[in-house]
Amino acid sequence: MSLEAYINPDFSRMEKIIFLIASFIGVSLCAFIIMGVSKIQSSRDPGSDRSLNRIQKFYELIISGTSIMSFSCAYVILNHIYSLLPDQSSIFARLWGNWKDFTLLLLICLSCFLNSFLDNLIIPLKHIDKTEKATIRMLGMFYAIFILVYLNFVGDESEYNPVMMYYLGLMIGRFVYFDASFSDFIDAVKSMIQHIPLLFLGLVLTGSLSYYGFSAGYLLERNYFIVGVFYTQLFMLASVFILHHSHLINLLLRDSKGSNKMTAAEDEQYDIPDKQGEYDQSSGYTTEDELEDYEEYDGYEDYDDGFDDHE
Repeated sequence: MSLEAYINPDFSRMEKIIFLIASFIGVSLCAFIIMGVSKIQSSRDPGSDRSLNRIQKFYELIISGTSIMSFSCAYVILNHIYSLLPDQSSIFARLWGNWKDFTLLLLICLSCFLNSFLDNLIIPLKHIDKTEKATIRMLGMFYAIFILVYLNFVGDESEYNPVMMYYLGLMIGRFVYFDASFSDFIDAVKSMIQHIPLLFLGLVLTGSLSYYGFSAGYLLERNYFIVGVFYTQLFMLASVFILHHSHLINLLLRDSKGSNKMTAAEDEQYDIPDKQGEYDQSSGYTTEDELEDYEEYDGYEDYDDGFDDHE
């Protein structure tokens, strides 16, 4: 198979723009679904950081999936080139025949560096911590395995078994060997289960966009399907980049959260003290006590006129 078959020269600029728009709509729709679910689960504060945290976890899943699929795709292409070589005694053929397993391991390590580069520099995700990122990256391996299993099921001629075995080995090591205790293992499994809806959402989005791309002729069926899926991942990643840096989600969450806050006049009515430790002779309360009263009522949002009784 020629290089032109992989890069698909028939994929014109206008078709790429259309596919990018479709990808952007798909990623945005998933973000709005996550916002809607968070709003239902937390009706008092629909614009809370929980929504942004979950949306950025979904972004991390796309970033992780793209990183993993990029080097999985590279392995498949290199292995295909090796199978087409007429001279199996060439330097590349000998190196690949003897060291392809180590090459795959190296590619997997490179995917980890690419993942960190993307979500720290290109698409900085500051609303999820390192533990959450580790969980989502493990979820990204499940994401890649499900895709590879499906590609084997539809009859793709490529060999994905070595890639899947490496990913399974890494996950088994993560859950069984590297966890310090059985309780850590249970906590890791619980965290994975809690994020299964994000995995399902990502698979549905990837499958829908890939199906649209192959049906419209943007993605080629004559080469390996994994190349088309990787194209889809790239467009999804570009959509995440645009959506994240446009701050559209942040503005929507801010407006939603602002609708639940008190007005400036209401804020002045309660006259929140700015100085801590100042004693009020008329009430016998320090302003620290008053602040604690406010904290008990979650930022004085639900605090009633009982505060005026102290004055």
